[in-house]
Amino acid sequence: MSWKAFLPVLLFGLGAAAGFAQDVSLKLPPPQKTGGMPLMEALNARQSSRKFVKDRPVSDQVLSDLLWATWGFNRENKRTAPTAVNAQELDVYVLRDDGVWLYDARLNSLLRVHHEDVRAATVSDLARQPFVADAPITLVYVCDTTKLSPKASRPDWSLMDTGFLAQNAYLYCASVGLGTVVRGSFPPADLAKAMHLKETQTVTLCQCIGWPAP
Repeated sequence: MSWKAFLPVLLFGLGAAAGFAQDVSLKLPPPQKTGGMPLMEALNARQSSRKFVKDRPVSDQVLSDLLWATWGFNRENKRTAPTAVNAQELDVYVLRDDGVWLYDARLNSLLRVHHEDVRAATVSDLARQPFVADAPITLVYVCDTTKLSPKASRPDWSLMDTGFLAQNAYLYCASVGLGTVVRGSFPPADLAKAMHLKETQTVTLCQCIGWPAP
């Protein structure tokens, strides 16, 4: 094949590769780490919301700030939330209408797991939670048991650690006027399957986030 004949094929391949790279990852804007509501005011405003404005998205900037506040790095190898023995065994997944995304705090990016909207899979048959469909974002906290030290960690510590992340998210939401609610009632096996989780990953909590409806 001549160079002139090969060039269109090469350009097509490069374009397809670039499109694929953009499809599997989303670089978020740098998080804004200054300003915001004073801590005592955010604590006073913190509450659970179960009514959300349907079809009102959360911007990439707000999402970046939220994820950094919840589980970002604020020092060398240290996070905005503590974990027992600094295991950092938790992952934060973002469920949206465009798929399942994994938050990469070091790259400040979302890594796409797959394209399906699985927010409905977070709802248990035993609990009526219609607001889940209206919230544009559901954070899912997942413990990666491979990161736990058998000598210095206990699996139940991950539940405690999850609480720290969820409270960080609560306070950020209060500071910017977002609504949020944590949900412990979810079908673990069905949700893990819908999210394509590994056997070594366990869902610990779900948290809906969006703009509160009156």
